[in-house]
Amino acid sequence: PFSLLVHQNVVVFPSRAVAIENALRLFSPGLAIVDEHLTRHLPKQWLTSLAIEESNHAKDTVTVIEAPRQSDLLIELIRKLKPQVVVTGMAQFEAITSAAFVNLLSVTKDVGSRLLLDISEHLELSSLPSSNGVLKYLAGKTLPSHAAILCGLVKNQVYSDLEVAFAISEDPTVYKALSQTIELLEGHTSVISQHYYGCLFHELLAFQIGDRHPQQEREPAEVISKEMIGFSNSAMSTLEGAEFFVPGSKESGVIHMDLDRSFLPVPSAVNASIFESFVRQNITDSETDVRSSIQQLVKDSYGFSADSCSEIIYGNTCLALFNKLVLCCMQEQGTLLFPLGTNGHYVNAAKFVNATTLTIPTKADSGFKIEPSVLADALEKVSQPWVYISGPTINPTGFLYSDDDIAELLSVCAKYGARVVIDTSSSGLEFQAAGCSQWNLEKCLSNVKSSKPSFSVVLLGELSFELTTAGLDFGFLIMSDSSLVDTFYSFPSLSRPHSTLKYTFRKLLGLKNQKDQHFSDLIVEQKETLKNRANQLIKTLESCGWDAAGCHGGISMLAKPTAYIGKSLKVDGFEGKLDSHNIREALLKSTGLCISSSAWTGVPDYCRFSFALDSGEFDRAMECITRFKELVLGGSAKVNGSN
Repeated sequence: PFSLLVHQNVVVFPSRAVAIENALRLFSPGLAIVDEHLTRHLPKQWLTSLAIEESNHAKDTVTVIEAPRQSDLLIELIRKLKPQVVVTGMAQFEAITSAAFVNLLSVTKDVGSRLLLDISEHLELSSLPSSNGVLKYLAGKTLPSHAAILCGLVKNQVYSDLEVAFAISEDPTVYKALSQTIELLEGHTSVISQHYYGCLFHELLAFQIGDRHPQQEREPAEVISKEMIGFSNSAMSTLEGAEFFVPGSKESGVIHMDLDRSFLPVPSAVNASIFESFVRQNITDSETDVRSSIQQLVKDSYGFSADSCSEIIYGNTCLALFNKLVLCCMQEQGTLLFPLGTNGHYVNAAKFVNATTLTIPTKADSGFKIEPSVLADALEKVSQPWVYISGPTINPTGFLYSDDDIAELLSVCAKYGARVVIDTSSSGLEFQAAGCSQWNLEKCLSNVKSSKPSFSVVLLGELSFELTTAGLDFGFLIMSDSSLVDTFYSFPSLSRPHSTLKYTFRKLLGLKNQKDQHFSDLIVEQKETLKNRANQLIKTLESCGWDAAGCHGGISMLAKPTAYIGKSLKVDGFEGKLDSHNIREALLKSTGLCISSSAWTGVPDYCRFSFALDSGEFDRAMECITRFKELVLGGSAKVNGSN
C-alpha cells in the first residue's frame, strides 16, 4: 500500500514517542485519550485519571486520560467522553483484519475526534510480513482526513535501540503541519538512522515480485461532516509566519544559504570513526561514554567546570534539548528573553508551544550583542526570567562575546536571579578572534554574587561544529540545579544519539582534547576556509547593493538589501515590490538561491546568509547574488573569484 502514497503523505520522526507528543502539541486538545501503553513518554503534567473542569483548564494545555487498548472498551470510552484526539494501538488479534480499524474510524468520525493509530507492534521488517489489517485498508481506501497512521520501527533485531518513526496522513493540511512541527521542535531526524532504514527497506523490497498483485483503484475517503479540532492558536500563528526548508525538484536544485549546518568536506578521521562505530561488535559501555570527554571540552573551550554533581544530557539535536528547556521555563511560569538577532528556529519553537517571550533590543553597530544596561532594563520588567545567550559565537550574526562581555552579562543576570541558557552550539569555528579573550566561565561565576537561589547557568552545546562532522548532530546540555534537572526529566520524550554516534564522537573528542596535530590542522584549515568564504561573500554582497554586517566566526552573517527595498520585480512565481521579508521568495524564484529573511532573523531589514557550502555550491551562490542584482538593478556586477 505504501506505493499508493506519495512521499508528502509520509512524515519522518526520530521516534514514536516524539511523534505522539508533537502531534498533541500541534492540536493541544483539551482532552485526549491515549493508549495506556503509549503514555510512558508523555509529559507528566498532561496525565490525569479524572476529567478536569473546563473552568480550571488552561488554554492550549493538553489533558490526557489513559485508556485500554482493546477496541470495544476504547470505543465505549470515546462515546462517553468525546475526546478531541485519540491515540491508540491495536491488540494483536484485532490487527489481522481491518474490522477494528474501521470501527475506530467510524466512532471517532461520529464524535468529532481525530485519530492517530499506532501500528508499530504489527509492522514487521520482513520480506514475508504477516497479515496487517490497517495496510489492507490503505490498499483499498483513502485514509479519512481525521485519521493518521503511526509506524515506529521498533521491531529491529540488528540495532534494537535504533528507532525511526513515520506518520501517514492523506490530509494535505495535516501532513504539512506535522512536517513543519518536527522541523521547528526537533530540527530533523538523525541522518544515520534514516539512511540505515532506507537501506533496509530497499533490501526488503528487492525480495518482492513485481506486479504480483494488480494495483487496485482506491476508494475515495468519506467526507467528514462533523467539525474536528484544529491546530492550537500558537501553533497556527507560528506555522504561518515561520520559514521552512525548501526542497529542490528533479528539474532544479536549491542552493541553501538558509541552513544551520556546514556542508564543508568531512575530514577522513571523521569518516573513519563513523565506519568503525558500525563495523565494531560488542562495544563496551565505556567506549560510548562521552561524559568525561565533554567535561574536558567545555573546560578547555569555555572554562566551564562540570563536576560529578552536574547532569549532562545528550540529544539528537541541540534544538530538541533547547525545546525541553523552553518547557521547563513554562513549567516555572517564566519569561524567556531573546536578544534581537537570535536564531529564528529557537524563537519560533518557543512561540509554537506558547511560551511567554520578550525581546532584548540590540544594535547593529555593536554586533547585535546584548548590552548589560539594556539587559538590566529588560529584567526589571519580568519575574522568573530566563535569559538566552548565544556565544562565544553569536548565531546567526557571527559576532563574538569576549570573556569580559559574558562576565558582565552574568553579573546582571545574577542580580535579578535569572536562569541563563548559554548556547555554545555555533562556537568553535572562530576565525577572527584577535582581541577577544577566551572565556573562563568558572572564574566569571566564582566572582558573581547572587542572593537569589533561582540564578543558575545551563550550558547548551553541539559537537558537530567543534568536530567538523557535517550532517551528524550531537547535542548536549549541562545543568547543576537539581530542581531544574527534575523538571527537565518530567518531559521524557527526548530523542537521543545512538550508541554508534556516541562511539564516533568519543573518538573524535579524544583527538581534539589531546590536541592531536593532524586533527588540529584540520580545524585550522576549516577556519581559514570559512574566513575566506566570509570575505568573499562580503565583497560580493557589497558589490551587488547589500550592506553586509560582517562576522568574526561561525558559518553565517547578516546583510541588509539596501539597494533593493521598494524596487519592483516580476519573474515566474513572484511579482511585487521588494522588502527584506519577500526578498527570500524573490531570490528563490528568480535564481534558485534560498536565504533567511528578516522574518527569520527578527532584525528589521536584515537577512541571513550561511556560507559553509561546498566550493562549487558556494560559487553558484555568488553567481545567483550577482544575477539577482542584474535582474532588479540592471547593469553587471563583478563576481569575485573563489578562495
